[in-house]
This record gives sequence, structure tokens and C-alpha cells, in this order.
Amino acid sequence: MSTVRTGPQIGLIVQIVLLAGLAATVGLGVAGWLAGAAYGAVTCLALVRGLRHAGSARLGPADWVTMGRGLLVGGVTALVADALVAGRPAPVVVLVALTAVALVLDAVDGKVARRTRTVSALGARFDMEVDSFLVLALSLYTAPSVGIWVLAIGAMRYAFLAASWLLPWMHAQLPPRYWRKVVAAVQGIVLAVAAAQVLPGALTMLVLVAALGLLVESFGRDVVWLWRHRAIRVAPTLVVPSVPIGVRRVDRAEDRDLPTAPVLSLR
Repeated sequence: MSTVRTGPQIGLIVQIVLLAGLAATVGLGVAGWLAGAAYGAVTCLALVRGLRHAGSARLGPADWVTMGRGLLVGGVTALVADALVAGRPAPVVVLVALTAVALVLDAVDGKVARRTRTVSALGARFDMEVDSFLVLALSLYTAPSVGIWVLAIGAMRYAFLAASWLLPWMHAQLPPRYWRKVVAAVQGIVLAVAAAQVLPGALTMLVLVAALGLLVESFGRDVVWLWRHRAIRVAPTLVVPSVPIGVRRVDRAEDRDLPTAPVLSLR
């Protein structure tokens, strides 16, 4: 009998409630509802699959914190979709507030996981995906006012993922690096500041360029590490022993098992 995992379903219900709250307070059109609901459904399905793969029946304490962050990101996604697709003026104060709380909670879930000794690969992946999608949503929101080039910030993680599908050596597990987390947080903070439009245009452009530079450096370092540590597999190749001219080969039983020699191939 399969185990019922209710955590993701609860998250989806709360996501719909949050969208209803946004609709009742600041207004939410069809585009916002569709984007927010789709985000919540995909998150729910991904978590159910992740829990099944991990053999776990429930979310850990830190996962619930990340779930809270994810719900806020769903609200940001809905507001951004409304602003871009439906042309509705985005409630900047609400959008930035949701983003700010999500960024603050980003510093909480890791501490909760360590204190409760519930650190897991699923939790780390969940945290990373929530961070990445928040950065993507904010990049989409700021692109019309800053320039389409800012989409490179939001698309960097997904470009890396696409490259790993094409290049098997990029599938290797990267070593933990705290700087990677710092750079991800910087992207969210800088994009939130750009969305709030509290800085002069030139200064906003400067900090966004600096944030993109940090992101390129971080991803570039990971790619270099993966290339240098790409796995080497040993694949056997058949070597047929030579037979001198004029010597007739005898088909004996021991001759049927031909020796092999290894050949190196890069994955």
C-alpha cells in the first residue's frame, strides 16, 4: 500500500488561499490565477515525487519553512504574470514585501535543518529550486524597465540545467560551497531593489551588472570544477591475438575466450 504524503497537498491548498487573498486585496486577473495555480500544482507534484524517491512519508521541519517561502514565491509569480501578460499595474509594495519575507526565510530553513538534524538532499534541492524560480520571476518583472539582458540572471540556473542534459559530465555532484548560496541571495536582493525602484536608474543598472558578474563567476567556477573532475570510465575492447603467416590456427576450447584490454573513454 502506498504511503499518503499530505504535506505537498496542504501546500497547494494554502497556495490557492494566498492567491484568493491577493485577488481580494490588490486584485488578480486570469493570468495571475493561472500562473500561481500552475506554480503551486507543479511544486506539489515535484514534492510528492521527491518524497517517494527519498522513501519519506512527510516533510521535515526545514522543508516546511521552505514550503512557506515557496508559497510566497507563488504569490510573486502571480503578480508578475498579471503585470506582464494582462498589463495590470503590479502592486509593487506587496510584491517587494512577499519577496523580502521569502529572502529572510531563506536564511532560516538551513539553520532549522541543522538544528533538527534533518538535512537532506531533497530539502537542499527544494531550497535551490525555490531560490531559482524567485530570481527568474523577478528578472521577468524588471526586464521591461531595465533591459532584456537582465533575463540572463534568471535564466542562468536553467541554462546550466539544460547543459547538464546535453553534457553527461555535468551531472556529477558538486561539493558544498557557501559562496554559491551567498551569490544566490545577492541576486534576489538586488532584483528586489530593482523592482522597488528605490535607486536611480544608473545605480540600479550598476548593481544588476555586478550581480550578474558574481553569478557568472559562481557558475563558471562550478563548470570548471566539473570539467576537471569529469569521470573516466574503463570500457573493455576486444583484442584479437595475431596469428603468424603460415601457421594454421587451431579452434580449441581455450581459444574461444579471447583476452581483452581496457580502453579509456571520457563520460
